[in-house]
Parts: sequence; structure tokens; C-alpha cells
Amino acid sequence: MPYNKKATVSKMNERRLTNPETSKTQPAATGRSGAAAAPQAGNSQDQFAAFEAAVRLFHARQFKEARELFLRAVPGPERDVAHRAQLHATMCERRLQQAPVSLRTAEDHYNYAIALLNTRQIDEARKHLEQALQLSPDADHIFYALAVAQALAGDANGAHEHLKRAIELEPRNRIMARQDGDLAALAGQPPFQALLYPEKKNW
Repeated sequence: MPYNKKATVSKMNERRLTNPETSKTQPAATGRSGAAAAPQAGNSQDQFAAFEAAVRLFHARQFKEARELFLRAVPGPERDVAHRAQLHATMCERRLQQAPVSLRTAEDHYNYAIALLNTRQIDEARKHLEQALQLSPDADHIFYALAVAQALAGDANGAHEHLKRAIELEPRNRIMARQDGDLAALAGQPPFQALLYPEKKNW
């Protein structure tokens, strides 16, 4: 979007374990906090299973559970998996340490949505823009941002309706939309042409 976007707010074959007694004789590893780490993955198959399960939890934003499984995969025999597991465990730790976002006003939701749009988290951005509209139903910039989010998601009808309303509330949004790269994929369609260039005929 050309206006200022405010930013307020990721099988190998199983290999035999060369020393199967290691995991039984070594004491449990401890993390920086001194707490015992999650049980180690004893072989490649266990390591991959722990890592894949952790990834699913990570994408579900269950960071505490994901971190435990990533740490379980770190001592496994596959070095590449161990490296990625350690990186993901660190990401989980950072997210767990972040203070929860407090969104109260329409502008709070709008600004957070713009930050999400900038990182192309479209679905989440749309949710916050819809909440912003409930709090401020006549805000043209929120209608405009929602139109952009819907355009990026491939929702042409929704994008058209919200852009139309944004222009009704503030005619200058028409000029902005003509130059907006995020709307370029839809700008050539007849409904958008008629909306963006009403001075032309034969639409």
C-alpha cells in the first residue's frame, strides 16, 4: 500500500545408534534455567518424529509444548535436524518471553493488522481489521486496508466492496488505489476499472 504502514507490533533412512547405552547412562541435560531438559531422541527415527511434531505445535502457536519437543530432538544423531531444532527452540523461547499484545481500540487493531500485512500474514490481518471496523465503522482507512488484505487473499468481491466504501467515505482513496501495487492484480478488472476511473465511459 502506498500509505504509511504503521508497524506496532517454519525421511532420511534410520541409522543405527552406535552407542545404545549412552542415553541410559548419561544424566539428564539441564537448560540455562537449571531445569531438566526434555527426554532425548535416542535414534534418527525418534529425532525426526520429535522434530516434526514440534513443528506442528510451533505453527499452532503452542510454543511451550513445541520447545520441549525441539529440545528433545537437539541431542539426536542427525546433525542437520539437531541444528534446526535448536534454532526453533530458541524461537519458541523468544515468543514465550514476549509480552502479550494488548489491543483495545480500533487504531490498535488497525496498526497491528498493518504490521501483519507487511509480513503477509493476511488471514490474521483481516481478523484484526474486521475487529477494528466493529469499533470504528466509518473509518475510511480501515476499509481501505481491509480491501487491500482481501485483494492479497484473492477475494476480489470483498476487496471491491470495501474499496468502494473507502472511496465513498474519502474520495482521495481513489487516487491512492490507482497507485497501490497491492491492488494491481485486480485493478485491470472491469469492476475495479469502473471504480477507479469513473470518468471513463463504456464500462
